[in-house]
Amino acid sequence: KQWYQRRVRGCKNIQIEPPLLPLTGEVFQYKSAITANDARLDVGATGVWSPNVKSLCDIRVFNSLAPSNASLSVEDALRKHEQDKIRAYGERVLQVEKCAFSPLIFSTNGVMGPNAESFYAQVARLMSLKTKQSYSDSIRYIRQRLSFSILKTIIVSRRGFRGTKVTKVTEETDYNLLYMTRFNADNF
Repeated sequence: KQWYQRRVRGCKNIQIEPPLLPLTGEVFQYKSAITANDARLDVGATGVWSPNVKSLCDIRVFNSLAPSNASLSVEDALRKHEQDKIRAYGERVLQVEKCAFSPLIFSTNGVMGPNAESFYAQVARLMSLKTKQSYSDSIRYIRQRLSFSILKTIIVSRRGFRGTKVTKVTEETDYNLLYMTRFNADNF
């Protein structure tokens, strides 16, 4: 979730843990649907799938070797976790929020679910168009950042959070994806 805090080129209004609108009596098909008025998803952004359309994402990293997943293949476990997220949030996001919903599911050994693969392919396409870098450089950058984010998630889950200083990235700060360097946009 951390690297979303930086502005993804081509997407606007990126939010971390955007609150969902309160329900006004809506009834959902699945009993496992999240109906709490203070519900939040992990990430929201405008312009991922189409201009001016908000996309909401919920992220899950699971251990494919855990007893609850051991009897399933990795593909089946990814599908199961995607379906859990869709049942929990999908109908509410579509009906109440009027947004696109993408469950982003990852295993601890780095395998992405089908929705996550298509989501990140779209983000890489947008980034490559905006930064005028190749698609392969953009997707490499995204996968590299995801690998470190998943690694950090695993470390925090194993030993606990030890707190670090959070740095804010301003709109004037830009990142060169190819060389992963930072430069000030006012200098150009």
